[in-house]
Amino acid sequence: MPASSSISIADQILAAGMREGPVIENEEAASLRLAQSLESLTAEERARLEELFSAHPLSRQVCLGVMEGSSFLTDLVRAEPTRLLRCLSSAPRAHLETLITACASVAASSTQEQEVMRALRRMRAEAALLIALSDIGGVFDLVQVTAGLSDLADAAVRAALTFLLSDAARAGRLLPPDASDPVTGCGLGVIAMGKHGARELNYSSDIDLIIVYDRDVAPLRDDVMASPFFVKITQGLVRMLQERTGDGYVLRVDLRLRPDPGSTQVALSLNAALDYYEREGATWERAAYIKARPVAGDLKVGREYLAELAPFVWRRVLDFQAISDVHAMKREIHAFRGHDVVAVEGHNVKLGRGGIREIEFFVQTQQLIAGGRDPMLRTPRTLEALEALTSHRWIAPQVRDELTQAYLFLRRVEHRIQMLADAQTHELPEGAEAIEAFARFMGYETRDSFAAALVAHMRRVQGHYAQLFEDMPSALPDGGLVFPEEGHDRQTLAALAQMGFKEPGAASTIVRGWMGGNHRALKGETARLRLGHFVPLLLESLARGGDPDGALIAADRFLTDLPGPNLLAALERHPDVVRLLATILTAAPRLGETLARQPSLADALLDPAFFDVLPDEEALKTHLDHLLDTADTEEEKFDRARRFRQEQHVLIGVRIASGTLPAARAGEAYARLAEVIICALHKRVWARFREKHGTIAGAATAVLAMGKLGGREMTAGSDLDLIVLYDYDADADPNSDGPRPLIGAQYFARFTQRLISALTALTNAGKLYEVDLRLRPSGRSGPLATRLSAFSNYQKQEAWTWEHMALTRARVIAADGSFQQRVEAVIHEVMSQPRDPAVLAGDILDMRRAIAAEKGEDDKWNLKHAAGGQVDVEFIAQYLVLAYSCEYPDLVSTATARVLSQAGKLGLLNTEDAHVLTSACRLYQNLTEVLRLAVDAHVVPADASPALRALLARAGETPNFQSLSAHLFETQARVRELFTRILADHAR
Repeated sequence: MPASSSISIADQILAAGMREGPVIENEEAASLRLAQSLESLTAEERARLEELFSAHPLSRQVCLGVMEGSSFLTDLVRAEPTRLLRCLSSAPRAHLETLITACASVAASSTQEQEVMRALRRMRAEAALLIALSDIGGVFDLVQVTAGLSDLADAAVRAALTFLLSDAARAGRLLPPDASDPVTGCGLGVIAMGKHGARELNYSSDIDLIIVYDRDVAPLRDDVMASPFFVKITQGLVRMLQERTGDGYVLRVDLRLRPDPGSTQVALSLNAALDYYEREGATWERAAYIKARPVAGDLKVGREYLAELAPFVWRRVLDFQAISDVHAMKREIHAFRGHDVVAVEGHNVKLGRGGIREIEFFVQTQQLIAGGRDPMLRTPRTLEALEALTSHRWIAPQVRDELTQAYLFLRRVEHRIQMLADAQTHELPEGAEAIEAFARFMGYETRDSFAAALVAHMRRVQGHYAQLFEDMPSALPDGGLVFPEEGHDRQTLAALAQMGFKEPGAASTIVRGWMGGNHRALKGETARLRLGHFVPLLLESLARGGDPDGALIAADRFLTDLPGPNLLAALERHPDVVRLLATILTAAPRLGETLARQPSLADALLDPAFFDVLPDEEALKTHLDHLLDTADTEEEKFDRARRFRQEQHVLIGVRIASGTLPAARAGEAYARLAEVIICALHKRVWARFREKHGTIAGAATAVLAMGKLGGREMTAGSDLDLIVLYDYDADADPNSDGPRPLIGAQYFARFTQRLISALTALTNAGKLYEVDLRLRPSGRSGPLATRLSAFSNYQKQEAWTWEHMALTRARVIAADGSFQQRVEAVIHEVMSQPRDPAVLAGDILDMRRAIAAEKGEDDKWNLKHAAGGQVDVEFIAQYLVLAYSCEYPDLVSTATARVLSQAGKLGLLNTEDAHVLTSACRLYQNLTEVLRLAVDAHVVPADASPALRALLARAGETPNFQSLSAHLFETQARVRELFTRILADHAR
C-alpha cells in the first residue's frame, strides 16, 4: 500500500494533493454508482468534474472507492453533488475554514433556531465529506484529520451557544456588557473532554462536554435564577447539535462525564463541581481531566475551573491507593491466556486487545504517576505524551516509535470503519466478504495483507501494555501471606487491610479454613499445596473487583461447591485463569456457580483459541455433528449435546464477563448455538422417529423460533419459544407405514413430543433448554404440532393482536426441504394483511397497561417492564411491522433494532425518534445480557457488587455506574414519551 505523503500539500486543491486511494474491485459498477450520484449536476459542473478527474486520476480512484466502500459518503454526494465538486476543487484547510466561518456568521446574525440548525448540519455534512476525502486520499495525516474534526466540533458548539445566548439577550434574560458579543463574560464555560478535549476526535465520535457556570460572573437579569437558566441553555445546546432533522445531525453530545451524573443537573455551578472532586473524585476522573480543554462560552471561566482542578489531577505524591487504582485501570482488559491472540474479523480496534485504548492507558497511567512532579508530561495529546515520556526517560525510543506507528495505523482504521455508515463503532466487519471489502477500502489488495499489518501493530501494543507495571511494587508485602492453623498472622492481616479487605480477620479465617481442608475439594495435601501457590494472586485479583470481602465469600462458595481438586492443578499452572476466575466470581456469580458444579467446563478456557473469533454456524455444526455421530448410544448422544451447549454457554459468558465479547453480539451467539443444536436434534429425532413409525406421503416438519430466539436476542437464561408445524399430501393415507404405525395428527404430535424431550429431558449432563410451546394456536391445550393449513387459517382469521405481535419474530430454523419456503410464505401473508392502525394501537396500549398492572413499571432498574423499558421498545417495533408491512414489506424483520432502523429509513419514524429507539434497544439488550449472565434476572439487584456495576457500565458504554444510571433513566423517559406519542396518537 502506498505510504502517506509527508510533504505539506495544504495549499493545493484537494484533487491535486491526493497521494493514495482504495483498491477498486469492480470499476464498472463503481463508475455507474458515481454517475448516478452525480445526475443532478449541470453539464458545466459535470465537465469541470471530469477535467479534475482527467488531470488528477487518483481523485477519481478515491471517489470510486467511496462509492464501493462507504454508504454514508455516497449519500452525502448523492444528496448534493456540488459538494463533491467544491471539495475536490478547493484547498482542504482553507475550505474547512470557509465552511466554519459561514456557519458562524449565520449563528451570529440569525434570529431563527431552525435556520441556525440547518446551517450547522450543512457545515457538518460538507466538512465530513471534505475530511474523509482528504484522509482517504492521503492529503491529511492523522493529526490533520483529528484537528479538522475537532475544529469542526469546536465551531459547532460555539455557533449553537452563540445563538442561544443571543436569543437569551434578545429576550432580556441575559444582560451582556456588549450586546453584539453575548458570549464574552457570560459566566458559562464549556469544557471538552476525551478525544475532543485533546483535539483527537474520531470521525463519527460523540463529544464529551462538561458545562460549568459562575453565578457571580453571569450577567443575568435580577429575577433570573442561574441554575435553571444555564440548564435550559445546555439542553438547547444539546438539542441544536444532536437532534436529527432532514439535514441529518451535527454531533452526538454526551454530558455524563460531569460529577455524579445520576443526580446532578446538566450544568453545574463551579463551587458544586469543585466540591465534588475535593470530596470523592476518582482516579478515572483524574485521567479524564488530562484531556480537558475549554472550547466555548466564557473561556475565562473554563480556564479558571481547570486551574482550580489541577491539584486534584496532578498530585505531587502518588499514594499507594492511587497506584492500586492505576493498577485496576490497567487490568480492566485482563491479560488472560490467549491475550496474544488478535482476531481480525469483528475485532474492536479501540477496546480490543492491542487496541487504541491500551495505548491511551499506557500513556495516561504514567502521566498520572509522574505528571504531578513533571509538568512537561501534562500534554493531553497521545503522540505528544509519548514523545514527552521518551524525552524524560520514562520509556525507550523504540517503545515510542512502535506505539506511535501503531496509534497512527489504528486510528486510521478506526476512522475508515466509521466512514462506512457514520456510526460510532470501532468494530471491524465480521463476514469474509465484508472484511475483504474493508481491506480494499483501506488500500490493501487482500484481506490477508491488511490483517498482517493490523496484527503486527496490535501485538506490539500488547507487548508494551503487558510490561507497563513490571517494575511496580507488588500489593503484597515482602514475605507474602501466611495462614497458620492456629491464630492469625499480623503481617498478613495488615496486608489484607492494605489490599482493601474491611474485615481482614474474617478474610484470614476463611482462607485458613481452606488451608485446613474444610472443603471437599481441599481434603488432600496436594490440593492444599496447589491452592497455597495461587492464593496470594487470587486474593489480589478478588480485591480489584471493588468489594474484596464479598468477593472472598463468593470464592468460598465456589470452593465449597467444587466436587474435586482437578481444577486446582489448572489454576496453579495458569495464573491468567486465576485472574479470570476472580472476574467471574465478582462480576458474574451465576456463571461462577456453573463452573463450580462442572469444573470440567473450565478446561475450554485453557484452549489457546479461546479469545479468537467466535465459532460461526458452520464450525459449530461441524463440531456438534462429529460429537453426535460418534456417540454409541442415544443417551450418550443427548449427553454430548448437553455438554456441548454448556461448554459453549460458558465460553460466551466468560467472554462477556472478561470484556472480549461485546454484549451486543452475545445475543446472536446464544441464538446461533441454539439453532445449531435444534437443527441437529430435529434431523436425528426425525430420522429415528421414521425408523420406528415409518412415514406418511409428503410428510414434512418445521420448527418455528419465536421470541428471543426468533429475534436472535437470546441471553444466558432464555427459554426457547417454539412452534412445530407439519404437513403431508392431502390425498395420502394418513396412517404411517412403519412397524408401529400412527395416524395423521397423532403421528406429528408424537414426533413433537420426542423432539421436545430431546431438548428438555434431564440427563446425567443436565438439561439443554426450557421449551415453551404456548405460542402455538392451541395454547396450553390441544395438539403439540399444528398442520400448516390450520396454522394459516388461525393466524388469518382468529388470532388475537398479541399473537400477531409474537409472529413478527417468527423464523424457521429447522425444516424439511421446500417446506421452509411454504411456512415463510404463510408468515409473509399474515404480516402483510392490512390492519386498522387505530384498532391495533388501542389493543397494544391495553396490553401494555395490563402488563404494568401485573408486573409494575416503577422500578427503573427493571429493564424489561419499567416505563420506557424493553417492552415499550419492542411493542413500538411490533406495531410498526403490523401497521405498515402491507405497504412496506421491507419493514419485516425478526430483530427489533432492524425494524426500528428500517422504519427510520422509510420515514415511518423521524430520524431522531429512530435513533433514540435503536439506541435504547441496544442499551437494554446489552444490559440484559450481562444481568442474565450474572444474576439471571432482568433487574439490577440493590446489592449488586462493584464488579457487576462496572461490567454493566462497560456494557452500557459509560465510564461508571452513576453515568449509566443517568443514561438509562434519560433513555427510559424519552422512550416512554415516544411510546405514548406513537401509539396513543394513533389510537385516537
